[in-house]
Amino acid sequence: MPTLNDIRSTFLDYFARQGHAVVDSSPLVPRNDPTLMFTNSGMVQFKNVFTGVEHRDYSRATTAQKCVRAGGKHNDLDNVGYTARHHTFFEMLGNFSFGDYFKAEAIPFAWELITKEFGIPKDRLLVTVYHTDDEAANIWKKAAGLPDDRIIRIPTNDNFWMMGPTGPCGPCTEIFFDHGDHIPGGPPGSPDEDGDRFIEIWNLVFMQFEQHEDGSRTNLPRPSIDTGMGLERIGALLQGKHDNYDTDLMRSLIEASAHATSVDPDGPGKMHHRVIADHLRSTSFLIADGVMPSNEGRGYVLRRIMRRAMRHAHQLGAQDPLMHRLVPALVRQMGAAYPELGRAQALIEETLRLEETRFRQTLDRGLRLLDDELGRLPEGAALPGETAFRLYDTYGFPLDLTQDALREKGRSVDAAGFDAAMAEQKAKARAAWAGSGETKEASIWFDLAEEHGATEFLGYDTEKAEGQVLALVRDGAAVTQAKAGETVQIVVNQTPFYAESGGQVGDAGLLRTDTGVARITDTKKAQGVFVHVAEVTEGTVTPGQGAELEVDHARRSAIRANHSATHLLHEALRHALGDHVAQRGSLNAPDRLRFDFSHSKAMTAEELRQVEDEVNGYIRQNAAVVTRIMTPDEARAIGAQALFGEKYGDEVRVVSMGRQDGSGKGGDGRTYSIELCGGTHVTRTGDIGLCVLLGDSASSSGVRRIEALTGEGALAHLAQQAQQLAEVAGVLRAQPSELAERVRALIEERRALQNEIAQLRREIAMGGGAAAGPEVKEINGIRFIAQVLSGVSGKDLPPLIDEMKARLGSGAVLLVADAGGKAAVAAGVTADLTGRLSAVDLVKAAAAELGGKGGGGRPDMAQAGGADPARAAEAILAAEAILGDIA
Repeated sequence: MPTLNDIRSTFLDYFARQGHAVVDSSPLVPRNDPTLMFTNSGMVQFKNVFTGVEHRDYSRATTAQKCVRAGGKHNDLDNVGYTARHHTFFEMLGNFSFGDYFKAEAIPFAWELITKEFGIPKDRLLVTVYHTDDEAANIWKKAAGLPDDRIIRIPTNDNFWMMGPTGPCGPCTEIFFDHGDHIPGGPPGSPDEDGDRFIEIWNLVFMQFEQHEDGSRTNLPRPSIDTGMGLERIGALLQGKHDNYDTDLMRSLIEASAHATSVDPDGPGKMHHRVIADHLRSTSFLIADGVMPSNEGRGYVLRRIMRRAMRHAHQLGAQDPLMHRLVPALVRQMGAAYPELGRAQALIEETLRLEETRFRQTLDRGLRLLDDELGRLPEGAALPGETAFRLYDTYGFPLDLTQDALREKGRSVDAAGFDAAMAEQKAKARAAWAGSGETKEASIWFDLAEEHGATEFLGYDTEKAEGQVLALVRDGAAVTQAKAGETVQIVVNQTPFYAESGGQVGDAGLLRTDTGVARITDTKKAQGVFVHVAEVTEGTVTPGQGAELEVDHARRSAIRANHSATHLLHEALRHALGDHVAQRGSLNAPDRLRFDFSHSKAMTAEELRQVEDEVNGYIRQNAAVVTRIMTPDEARAIGAQALFGEKYGDEVRVVSMGRQDGSGKGGDGRTYSIELCGGTHVTRTGDIGLCVLLGDSASSSGVRRIEALTGEGALAHLAQQAQQLAEVAGVLRAQPSELAERVRALIEERRALQNEIAQLRREIAMGGGAAAGPEVKEINGIRFIAQVLSGVSGKDLPPLIDEMKARLGSGAVLLVADAGGKAAVAAGVTADLTGRLSAVDLVKAAAAELGGKGGGGRPDMAQAGGADPARAAEAILAAEAILGDIA
């Protein structure tokens, strides 16, 4: 009996022999179709190839594509576990032709694979074709020898595929297997077609036409092929089973669940095991592809699937978290075909364990309250919507989980009542927001958030994605178009652009639609909506369009490097200065980083060197940067640092980097830096390249600020410093290693010359040398010297005053200096006269004439300044007037 792994390999090997390129499965999060929540078919990754937007180096391909249908318009979640063939996760086998071969080759390929490679009896097969597709019907007759009664013509859209309202389309042919007349059901197209006797196993789509807006169709210049065969369905058939859950792969996961819970896999808990096995696959693959549980978008769907499985584990009596213990069984089954499972195994296990640990308390409380509410209702009555909403709003018990629990009891929920209660809560929230002081213009973001929900951020693992333009906003109001040259704010449903938050600046880049190009200069966030500030540079952009979004890679890389460096810097500061250091703000821009932290004094040069050396040591370590989702309490329990004053939700991203392997504080092998952070980061610390500290300064009371450069900015800074050092060495005619000593010698020489000059100036001012001494006047019985000096600074005046007072013995002195275009004035009074005369009065009078105000000092010595040294004579006269007025 072939295993599902065997069947997958047989399919891919067959088409490889037919010249097809074996292409890896694309991620479950589609990057090229903003209308899809998850990849749900094999053709998704080739959509742009079929439309001609993208070209690849092969014209025929084959894949085993992982798919999820659990959200949006493709949602099988509610049926999983209750039917034989519904799954949230499944594999789609397919072969594709991009303008290479068409019906005449595709149909024989399918027939040969099914009947010869897989050995399915020909007499158990029948096919459907679109009722006007005579070409396909004739090929089936010729290639397979099928009679007319086993080629069923279907006149409905079941056998006509369209990519959308316009674009590529064409008829399709479906292959069915007849399980026998002992199973109820009729052939496709009959009144009993919904039975299980005839099961579709393969669909071949013939992309033949172009659908136009007016409803007309024209032939495509390069007709193409798109096929899809569910691995689980064909596997059940080839293994002689009528239920996908009885295949070897699913059975192994069911038995792993049974072993972990000690509950019979085929007993009363059978349905619970089936749900767990299916949901284990979808949750594990979604986590491996970068989706993490959250309360929005894809993360919310993942959480729904996880919690649904966890409720069924609870129903089986599991007392401890179960799902993470089943991951090794999944990796053993599917890890060879999908290596990403093995690479992400630790992350998958930890995410499942943490989610289930948190959810168990909610689950226990919710189920208990649900039972209490049901006990008050008449037998079979629906649960009131208000009650379901209270379970959701107050106790965190989501509606879909309530519905799933009630389904097993034959009950339902008043969904309309739930929606009404939800609407009432939103109205109250809006009223509270309207009165919170927000600007009137901000109301547009509340409206958009309410209409479309929060923007889904894809930028943790990609810088390119497709989105759908939901709205254009200008001056606080929605507009219907933005033309070249206009600035507008663009809202899309999903984006790789990071919105300014937590000190990290918003991303910039390009947005392209079929009709225009916009240059995004900044990205911000309002009410959970990402706002792309943009200038339309070509054509026009309108709401409803699909858009290609591409982040400026170089700019994002520089921002990431600076942001990750702040984490290392934070920890290095704690090591160098003490555990009192805490982040008080930051800026992570493309050209620099700024980090504010609590510390009461300036850092010494040695402390700065120690911090810089430690940061660069962990950069060179090139350790992986790991991101996990936790509750704030769990994050703090493992030592994560949080931003002071920041408000955190129910969940946080925890970013860890560096290994303390002896080089860091403690040296016990623990993680070096663990912080709560929602920003983007490098993959490994080595991606930062280099970190150079530019110094620290005061930011506010008790807060210091460090500015630094990383990567190319740091290298450019060091190169500039080296060039400047070389220029200085050239001017001084010294080697760089000799510069410090040479500069010290020059400083000492300059200081000696300055002292000598100052002494000479004092001697000249005192009448030394060849110069005549200053005239001594006697005014009102007081000896008085007044002199105007040039080339003397204000700081040289006090010692001159002291020398002149010593020469006078008794009296007063006033000196006025022209200090670089400004006036400086000083006055002195000998000690025997300070009872009658104050130097402060003399200085104030003189300063007033010099264009200055006030003056200060002591009765024996005072100084002031002025704006007009040309009025020195008037200043002296004003001082003499003071002397003349003394009684």
